[in-house]
Order: sequence, then C-alpha cells, then structure tokens
Amino acid sequence: MAEQEKHTFTKSERLNSLILIEKLFSGGSKSFPAFPLRIVYMPVEGDHLPTVSLLISVPKKRFKRAVKRNRVKRQIREAYRMHKALLTAPLEQAGKKVAVAFIWLDNELHDSCEVTEKVKKLLQITAERIV
Repeated sequence: MAEQEKHTFTKSERLNSLILIEKLFSGGSKSFPAFPLRIVYMPVEGDHLPTVSLLISVPKKRFKRAVKRNRVKRQIREAYRMHKALLTAPLEQAGKKVAVAFIWLDNELHDSCEVTEKVKKLLQITAERIV
C-alpha cells in the first residue's frame, strides 16, 4: 500500500524571525506576481530552519476589515498546505532552504479555487527558478 502524503502546515514552517523578514524585504530576494498574489523568495542558510519558511501578508491598505484579511490569509494558507510538495520536494532533493512570502495585491476577494490555482502556479515557477 502506498504511503499517503500528509498535508500539514506546522508552526515551525512559519516565518517569524524579524531578521529573516528584514533580509527578505530589504534586498537580495526575488519576486514575481500572479495576480492577485505576489511571491517574494530568498535562499537561506541554517540547520535549525525548515526547508520552506512561509509568511503571508494581506495589507490593511487592501482590506480595512480584519474579517476579510483573515479570509484571504486562510485561503492562501490552505492552498499552500495542499500543494507545498511542489516546492518542498525539489528543494529537499537539492539540499536547499528558502524563505517565502505571499503578498496580496488586489482590493477584492477571490474564490478559493482561483487563489489555489495562483498559489500552485507560483510554487511551480519558484521551484523551477531555485533548483
């Protein structure tokens, strides 16, 4: 019987180091959009870090109400959780680690299926560019 892949997103996979976040946005990182999302990524070094550290940002400028911001973050988190193997598998084979940030660009809400497709596209392109 084939081993079933677990779709998880643990606390250790979240990017919460202020130093890494500053490095990610100050320079040395690469980014590209797939509207309504933008991905920013940067290779990182460190034994204590997971293969992929993830940050999700939905600016208050886009949605004033926290309910809408939280909905978008939940959609992105769920899409990443289900398709993170597109990025983690090639990185593990190459022995690399990366810090990733998803940033919301639109002023309107989108369907979960549309967000999922964009996250998948961004993960595939990022994997190709890093490895």
